[in-house]
Amino acid sequence: MTLADETCRAVDPLPKVWDPDSRIGDMLRGKRGLVVGVANEHSIAFGCASKLRAFGAELAITYANEKSEKYVRPLAEQIQASLIMPLNVEHPGELEAAFDQIRAEWGQLDFLIHSIAFAPREDLHGRVVDCSLAGFQQAMHISCYSFIEMARLAEPLMTQGGALLTMSYHGADKVVNHYNVMGPVKAALQATVRYLSAELGENGVRVYAVSPGPLKTRAASGIAQFDELVDAAVARSPEHRLVDIAEVGRVVAFLVGGGASGMTGDTIYVDAGLHNIG
Repeated sequence: MTLADETCRAVDPLPKVWDPDSRIGDMLRGKRGLVVGVANEHSIAFGCASKLRAFGAELAITYANEKSEKYVRPLAEQIQASLIMPLNVEHPGELEAAFDQIRAEWGQLDFLIHSIAFAPREDLHGRVVDCSLAGFQQAMHISCYSFIEMARLAEPLMTQGGALLTMSYHGADKVVNHYNVMGPVKAALQATVRYLSAELGENGVRVYAVSPGPLKTRAASGIAQFDELVDAAVARSPEHRLVDIAEVGRVVAFLVGGGASGMTGDTIYVDAGLHNIG
């Protein structure tokens, strides 16, 4: 058992990610949003979707392929998603088809949660200097450029303003052992957030990057020696614990809601203070 596991068992102050018998409130009632990146119940995207729904938002949920649909669809149905759609950003036309369906069903969009990232294993596990061109391009396409594509398609649907959110990591700001090529990719993503916020602000569209601490998701399992990274985060963070997907989801709900109307272009850290520790 790792230090992180022991700490999480000893201190578990957080509610369930989704409790159908416990509604939080109606802060987001009337808002409709697309959540991209749910893979299973441990996904950051599912933590976000669950809390957004608990605050009253209506959701569209995507799944990457037929294999993932059997895991994603029951979760989407559990949180009463209105739309459940296929979306693989590497498949030509699927992104446009998803937004066409949103336009046909809803006619507008209030928020978008982009929570997808990928790098080929051989490039992710090697030095940045040794990264292949194809691997770098694929990582940039899925992890960064797809957010730009979604913003472009979402903009015409955000007639009353809206919020675009993506997921980053502290490895974009500082060198984190074993994060490798994803560091430059996430740095590009955070820069993209700043530029999109400047370009879309006049239309009332706010843009954010949310930077959680290390979480035990399927995507994170691809990082070499990830358990060491998790144990180091627990040891160094002020509260000596990890955050969980429910905490990330509550911050995302705040950013989507009116309480964050005076903020845009920022990277919001949800890592129990880890990024402040030298």
